[in-house]
Amino acid sequence: MIFLNNLFAIFQKELQSYLYSPFFYIIAAFFWLVSGFFFTYILGNLIQNVAQVEQQGILSSGIDVASEFLNAYFNVIISLFLVLLPALSMGLYTEERKRGTLELLATSPIANWLVALGKLLAVVCVFIFLWSPLMAYQAIAFSAAAPPLQPAIVLLANAGLILLSTAILSLGMFISSLTDNSLFSYILTFILVVFFWSLDVISNNVGGVFSEILSYLSLFKNYSPFLRGVLKTETLCLFMSYIVLGIFLTTQSIEALRFQKS
Repeated sequence: MIFLNNLFAIFQKELQSYLYSPFFYIIAAFFWLVSGFFFTYILGNLIQNVAQVEQQGILSSGIDVASEFLNAYFNVIISLFLVLLPALSMGLYTEERKRGTLELLATSPIANWLVALGKLLAVVCVFIFLWSPLMAYQAIAFSAAAPPLQPAIVLLANAGLILLSTAILSLGMFISSLTDNSLFSYILTFILVVFFWSLDVISNNVGGVFSEILSYLSLFKNYSPFLRGVLKTETLCLFMSYIVLGIFLTTQSIEALRFQKS
């Protein structure tokens, strides 16, 4: 019970820090504006292309507009995460350093891994809050799709996206624990996301075992089966491994600070 109380206290404190921050609402407005624009633009273009095909008398029964839209839109959204996710994770520990409260956390009786877990849960909830309107848009659009798209595919695509984001946020949290400069934390996390994004390109240009290793480590490549409604055990294990790794590295970073203070 004490474990849950401590976890909830950290979670609530971190969540409030986002909700009381004007910068968070600037991020939210930017994300909703850009993602909403691309949602309308991509869907409108697909519908227009299908209409042109039908006007030309070409058989269009084989065009799955819903699936095409799902793949196109989610690929664009993942590109937006290059900007969004580092902005969400950059202040998880840097603000604690600025306020001088990180030392208190490091030396408190609450386990450092529990603090890291509470902070991660809070930022994931913030991300889900930002993503929720887009899920509502999807429900409206896919409900009118013909042929209809299986709900399981849409649910898996969204669940996989949340897992992917959680993995990146977890690693971003570790980077945030290393510095008291939010901008520096943002830049390093941005570079990390770009690195994961480019692993596919790198793996395609090298051969042998090294190429297979890079492909396996690529978060974005391993996310693609979710868009097809395929759930793979190895993919779940990979995402969970990145999440646990981020929490572990963050814990070790704060433990090092505790050791220095002692």
